[in-house]
Amino acid sequence: MFEKILIANRGEIACRVIRTAQRMGIKTVAVYSDADAASLHVEMADEAVHIGPAASAESYLVIEKIIAACKETGAQAVHPGFGFLSENASFVKALDEADIVFIGPPTNAIGAMGDKIESKHLAKQSNVSTVPGHMDLIEDAEEAVKISSDIGYPVMIKASAGGGGKGMRVAYNDEEAREGYRSAQNEARSSFGDDRIFIEKFIEEPRHIEIQVIGDKHGNIIHLGERECSIQRRHQKVIEEAPSPFLDEATRAAMGAEAVALGHAVNYHSAGTVEFIVDKDKNFYFLEMNTRIQVEHPVTELITGIDIVEWMIRVAAGEKLGLKQDEVKLEGWAVESRVYAEDPLRNFLPSIGRLVRYEAPESDEEYNGRPVIRVDTGVEEGSEISMFYDPMIAKLCTYGPDRLSAIESMRTALDSYYIRGINHNMGFLSAVMSQDRFVEGRLTTNYIAEEFPDGFLGLEATDEQTKILVSVAAVLQTNLSEQTALAAHLNGISGVDIPVELTVFVDRKAHPVLIDLQDDGYLVSGDGFETLVRGDWLAHEPVFFGEVNGKETVIQIDRRGPALKLTLSGLTVEALVMESRLAAYNELMPEKLPPDMSKFLLSPMPGLLVSVAVEEGQSVKAGEELAVIEAMKMENILRAEKDLVVSKISASAGESLVVDQVIIEFE
Repeated sequence: MFEKILIANRGEIACRVIRTAQRMGIKTVAVYSDADAASLHVEMADEAVHIGPAASAESYLVIEKIIAACKETGAQAVHPGFGFLSENASFVKALDEADIVFIGPPTNAIGAMGDKIESKHLAKQSNVSTVPGHMDLIEDAEEAVKISSDIGYPVMIKASAGGGGKGMRVAYNDEEAREGYRSAQNEARSSFGDDRIFIEKFIEEPRHIEIQVIGDKHGNIIHLGERECSIQRRHQKVIEEAPSPFLDEATRAAMGAEAVALGHAVNYHSAGTVEFIVDKDKNFYFLEMNTRIQVEHPVTELITGIDIVEWMIRVAAGEKLGLKQDEVKLEGWAVESRVYAEDPLRNFLPSIGRLVRYEAPESDEEYNGRPVIRVDTGVEEGSEISMFYDPMIAKLCTYGPDRLSAIESMRTALDSYYIRGINHNMGFLSAVMSQDRFVEGRLTTNYIAEEFPDGFLGLEATDEQTKILVSVAAVLQTNLSEQTALAAHLNGISGVDIPVELTVFVDRKAHPVLIDLQDDGYLVSGDGFETLVRGDWLAHEPVFFGEVNGKETVIQIDRRGPALKLTLSGLTVEALVMESRLAAYNELMPEKLPPDMSKFLLSPMPGLLVSVAVEEGQSVKAGEELAVIEAMKMENILRAEKDLVVSKISASAGESLVVDQVIIEFE
């Protein structure tokens, strides 16, 4: 077994590999760029080596620097994580020449499966069902349009070296094919240094289901069941689960057998994932094989009890697999939510900044000896989300005996996850977890587009949620008054005369309530409802853990002057609690309106202004492209929201932008 390994990655996957290596008694080496000098993976590792500037092309993607770090520290092997050099055959070859072990598959498998075009040819030769398409190289946008038209719309335009949703576009007509080819090629060139593009038929109403395989260097390959990855946005997975709520045993066995056969065809060893598109009739088609560990591997680990990272290390060291196929048992259900630094209310644009407050959910509860809540992250309070890398904050996983219990645990975990300093997508994740369609398992890769056709616009409070939030707000404000009075030694220990009449303004609507003590809690009586609230809460705590009418309830709290900002199941409201005799005065206060910025195109994020598509004096129609901004390796096209005339161009292509910087001014 290795004595020391280097992790050629950053963030949560680097931390994930370090944890397993430490448990195995293996020393670890982290590498880091200028932007990651204070990162958690650097703190966790036994040693750390600086490898260059923040840009990954000058640090994490430089093969010579990784090898030099191995030689400097005496690392015998390299785990690549995912992304960066994880599927780079030249990297594996360079490691071999330096007598350093690659903790991953052989070079030939990476070459055959990592290239989507070649892998499609190989799959066909191996009698694996594939999606109809054009697998040869495409010269330009006009050829892409012709091929797309011949295949028949809709089509998927993909980067050959792509992954993680980058370099992918769906086109429904010639114009979208032309634009999609250009954008996919630009993203592919920027992210992978390889701008080759191919096109295939886009199957409507599909599910994205993948099979986890693992093999050793002795010819043994098994699969560890499937993962449902259909909840996607811009082809980037958002929520995954294992097993799939759609597959039956026969389909699972057939897909597993096909995935294993494909692995044998390339003499595969280490962990890998064979991805399939599955239609409504359970017909499945080979999509691609990822020759690395996947972001969503924790859900497979939870339902199998197998540490995939551990077996990657053991296989690389020459050990045989410790399991046969019939010994793999799928027990319980696991769900994973990807927590991203992005703003769902602004079309999920990346959010960059420092985590000024960070508290991840915790639980001592277990099922089958495995945690009910698992958080894989590479950040801590004070960490910075950089514009140079992927915006993932964490992978939040829950596990239980069945799908409904895993979903319910996920709802509670999302409510408990407190992050401030940047925007995040947990409100959106909570919204999905609460939808009947999701709970029933009626999923497709079009789920988000179908359920949120106008984007995520936030949530409207139900009557029940309003009653809960009004009641808890009244109790929290009462607790605050008591704690303030106690600290000032005023009015004795209680500080507040109970019972008391209060008025709770939720988003400026008044809710009169009476609050009294009852059964070790507070009884809140309002218009047509009574709510019993129990729970201890101190003024400095950002989360209320308690019971409302006997049901476990978790609510996040932010104090905004005299008001309380409360978040429940992704819904955020502002509550102002006042003594009823003062409430009438509050209703007379004017509402402060935000300034009108409709005449400006503002940068929604920090990033690089790639291009400006209009000129001063030009008339533009709603939906037309105005500018393209690149951030976190993704191109974001900004479009006109209505018909406008350009008055002034305030920024130039190639310029680095800050949030809300003016790009274009309109008449």
